[in-house]
Amino acid sequence: MIERQIKKRIDLLIHGGLIYDGTNSEPYEGDIGISEDTIVFVNKKSRKKNFISKFNCSQTIYAKNYVVSPGFIDTHGHSEFTLLADPRAEGKLCQGVTTEINGNCGLSAAPLYGEAIKQREHDLKEFDIKERWLDLREYLNLLERRKIPLNFATLVGHGNIRASVIGYKDRKPLNNELEKMKTLLKKTISEGAIGISTGLIYPPGVYADTEELIELTKSCRNHIYTTHMRSEGDKLLESIQETIRIGQESMIKVHISHIKTSGRKNWHKIDRMIEIIEEGRQKQIKISCDRYPYIASSTDLDSILPSWVFEGGFEKELERLKSSDIRNKIKKQLTTADNSDVFWKNIYISSVSKGKNKWMEGKSLYSIAKHRSFDPVDMLFELLIDEKLKVGAIFFSMDEANLIRLLSLPYLTLGTDSSSRSTDGITRKGNPHPRGFGTFPKFLGKYVRDESIMSLSEAIHKITLLPALIFKIHKRGILKKGAYADIVIFDAMKIKDRATFEKPFLKPEGIYYVIVNGVPAVKDGEITGSRSGRILRNGK
Repeated sequence: MIERQIKKRIDLLIHGGLIYDGTNSEPYEGDIGISEDTIVFVNKKSRKKNFISKFNCSQTIYAKNYVVSPGFIDTHGHSEFTLLADPRAEGKLCQGVTTEINGNCGLSAAPLYGEAIKQREHDLKEFDIKERWLDLREYLNLLERRKIPLNFATLVGHGNIRASVIGYKDRKPLNNELEKMKTLLKKTISEGAIGISTGLIYPPGVYADTEELIELTKSCRNHIYTTHMRSEGDKLLESIQETIRIGQESMIKVHISHIKTSGRKNWHKIDRMIEIIEEGRQKQIKISCDRYPYIASSTDLDSILPSWVFEGGFEKELERLKSSDIRNKIKKQLTTADNSDVFWKNIYISSVSKGKNKWMEGKSLYSIAKHRSFDPVDMLFELLIDEKLKVGAIFFSMDEANLIRLLSLPYLTLGTDSSSRSTDGITRKGNPHPRGFGTFPKFLGKYVRDESIMSLSEAIHKITLLPALIFKIHKRGILKKGAYADIVIFDAMKIKDRATFEKPFLKPEGIYYVIVNGVPAVKDGEITGSRSGRILRNGK
């Protein structure tokens, strides 16, 4: 069998590496042959030196003493616009990501009808994106024409669906509106979406009740429902139960985004949270989750405001923040929730747009308020108004011990919760979360190698074949004959993250090759500039 194969021309041979095939099996030394975009053989025995000479190879990579793994799958990306603005995606590629799942947290690139396009217009302008589209078919065709360096799959955002039909109103959909939402959901799935996502702390998703979500997910029960839940802190357990109820009643696979116990007073809830999830799994409800290996999260600064502030869209939100009466009402609610100095000291500004405010990036809201002689809540209001709400923030609210427990769950995958960024150009903005450059190497270096929370075989399964199976990513996440040639080659003893909260754009160490559909996107640790990524419509 091998002898017949080796007479054929091979475009790329990976020789002598330690192969972890993604299945959580024991690794073995061997060779991988690639023709065009496909693996044509994986042999499990080390060959003699003259083995290589039998091939008509365009390129040979000598991988002795290195790990050869399937390409990493980022199950929680936000690169819908950044890939159009700057298709280099250095932060993703340099850490081994070959496939990214986008459209998370209820926000996708499409559909964009009605008020949905109005809300996303700022993002399009921020990244100087001139093109416009309405549906997912148009967007994916545009991305395909641009050519991208990694594989792109997407969910459809519930927020897009709701805003396109109802706008940003805080009410239940009328019967005819719900039917329109179902129709739009089915249309977007038919155009290539792999499932539906919700962002239940963001408008307009925050206004949807459980029944609405059940009705919608019944319309795509053969796909997947991913959710940024209503609460990851005070109402965490109730939110977990809601998620499981949706899965049970819709008979849809559910996936909890960036699972966490947020806020010190909620850290103890991890036992019951895991217990509820595993009770659901025992009832044959398909439940999985993702997480990044950090104890700080990152999202829009205004996400800490009460949900009623968002109704009607960003213009109405700005109006409310300018009203002294409404500000007092918000301040009272925030004070009731948690207004201690510790809370404000743990919120750091990651991005602003105005030059005069750039000095705030990387500083805590508490220290900024003190510098300006403001109360932290008033500083919050002033900054949001000045920046027209577009302020990114990092929130330190999690526990290291809980993080390790979550990373160890056998049904947890890894997600950066980041957009694609590069070390220069339009996507190098602000002082973002280091997960955009460090998620996968930090997991493999710090937690797997240094802290031994699991075997390397299990860890690689977690970031390759497991997510491919959960999200139905066809012929990826595994090293076997017939699979697409998405491959990472790294040194298990040297792999480490370098990105920090102070310097988030530093590339990791120890990853030498990243191959996407048979083409090296990273070679000898450097980005090649190749654009061999594919649009994975419905995961294919």
